[in-house]
Amino acid sequence: MQISDLPYPDPGVPDARSGPRFLLWLGRGQLGGQLKSLCWGMLHFGGVAGLPYAVGLGVDAVVDREPNRLLLVGGLLVLIGVAISVGDAMLHRTAVTNWITAAARVQQLLARKTAELGSALTRRVAAGEVVAVSTGDVEKIGWFVEAVSRFLAAVFAIVLVCVGLVFYAPELGVVVAVGVPVIAVAALPLLPRATRRADVQREKAGRATELASDTVAGLRVLRGIGGEELFLGRYREASQEVRKAAVRSARMWALISAIQVVLPGLLLITVVWYGASLALDGRIAVGELVAAFSAVATLLYPLRHFEEIAMAYSFSRPSAQRAARVLSLTRTDPAERSVRAEPAVEPAAGGDLYDPRTGLLAPAGRFTAVVCGDPDLAGRLAERLGGHPMDEQGGDRDGDDAAGGEATDAPSVLLGGVALDDLELDTARRLVLVQDKDPVLLSGTLRELFDVPASGAVDSAAALAAAQCADVLDALLQSAPDGVDDPMDARITERGRSLSGGQRQRLALARSLVTDPEVLVLDEPTSAVDSHTEARIADGIAALRAGRTTVVLASSPLLLDRADRVVLVDGGTVAAVGTHRELLHREPRYRAVVTRETDEEQRLAGLGMTELEEVLTEIEESA
Repeated sequence: MQISDLPYPDPGVPDARSGPRFLLWLGRGQLGGQLKSLCWGMLHFGGVAGLPYAVGLGVDAVVDREPNRLLLVGGLLVLIGVAISVGDAMLHRTAVTNWITAAARVQQLLARKTAELGSALTRRVAAGEVVAVSTGDVEKIGWFVEAVSRFLAAVFAIVLVCVGLVFYAPELGVVVAVGVPVIAVAALPLLPRATRRADVQREKAGRATELASDTVAGLRVLRGIGGEELFLGRYREASQEVRKAAVRSARMWALISAIQVVLPGLLLITVVWYGASLALDGRIAVGELVAAFSAVATLLYPLRHFEEIAMAYSFSRPSAQRAARVLSLTRTDPAERSVRAEPAVEPAAGGDLYDPRTGLLAPAGRFTAVVCGDPDLAGRLAERLGGHPMDEQGGDRDGDDAAGGEATDAPSVLLGGVALDDLELDTARRLVLVQDKDPVLLSGTLRELFDVPASGAVDSAAALAAAQCADVLDALLQSAPDGVDDPMDARITERGRSLSGGQRQRLALARSLVTDPEVLVLDEPTSAVDSHTEARIADGIAALRAGRTTVVLASSPLLLDRADRVVLVDGGTVAAVGTHRELLHREPRYRAVVTRETDEEQRLAGLGMTELEEVLTEIEESA
């Protein structure tokens, strides 16, 4: 795999059972790249390992006054130099390629999982942690993947030097062969403590990132209530904890680095002292002493890779664990997934949408409005209607139900009698589209915004007209640079920040209308617009979606009055069904949500004339 071939056509199915298993899966997926890097690394480190022996041969040639042999040694040194240079360049190239491709694979997997889970992801995992996994953690995982081949090449060089020295200068070779393994494993007892300290540092850094992310997301609200200084103080405390943890972690890694410098230095002193005594006794030649000294000095370079691989694994293991935790999340329960066979057959067109948990029924081809007294329940119900099981915080199959009562085992929402969770994800997304109350607009032109999978039955002009976006088009055209005459070519800033909340909401609604799904679920689609615009939007939705199943979760009388059918959900189940006007007259709970009546106002509204006169008399007498 070359960098130019990215992204992967299919990043594969990861082994997300644990962090080490995920790292092993990544390594297996890049065997070709790892072998290339290992081969170039062996060439590079092999040249490094052969350099001391060539130097020793050259010294012997000088001592023995053999110019021809010295010339041959010079040619050998040139070859070794070329091997070191070429091997180093290609090792760096292939190692970086392994790093980038591994990071790209992880990012693709995270992006695919984000698209699969949708808004349910940030309710199962903190938004700050998702950001940390997709940025810093991805780099650390890639670091370990690319460090493996360089470490193996360094091990090859160390073995080559030790074995060669044993044959070249046996007395000194034995000393080196015994000392090098001791140096290599000397830092192992310190690694668990260093790893724990690094884990604490990353945990505190993750909390600080989550706090910063949440603070930025709610900055407008914090300014409104004067809470900026409070949260700034909290972030300062969190950042200081991160700093202290980083210093403690750095001290341990500094100690490990010191060991990797001191012990090889002691070995070098030992070899020089012992080798000098052997040379003075005539037991070894001067060239052998020089070769042994150069070999030990050369070993300092590959030995550093032992420290690097330890650090890389220490930092990448918790990162891989977090990535595996995100990648292991699913739309359905593992127990259901284990007993489920093939995906269900796509339901026939024109089926009703039914939620067994709440008892909500949205007849095919009808405009159904749903009223919930709890806004949070409305949002969770909208996601459930789109095939997303409600999480444990909001009530799911394994947790409390939407009403806060006993756990239930209700199946997923049914479309035409087929459970949405049993369908392929792409099929479920195509059949049912959910627009939440805070839709996101990505940067780009308006034409790109409407370039979404759609049936083709509804064009952008009709959707914009139904969503009452005429003033939005004018605003985009006015802010567009010179030469842009078509509002569809006007650019929208990131998240539509240059537009008002109502304008963003209407553009998102128009985008949803363009897709023309079989079932469209809208959660408070007009909460940010005025009543006159809201009334026209309600008429536009009813007209454009005629004959298609539409579910709107709202409490606005203007929207409810246009619906064919209104359902009141109270306490997590359907409490009443009828038209808007029918429910206003006969259902006090519905009237309380829609008209915002107090308990006293409802009691007075139910009194007859005689009873009302008595209440008024009591009020006058008490006054």
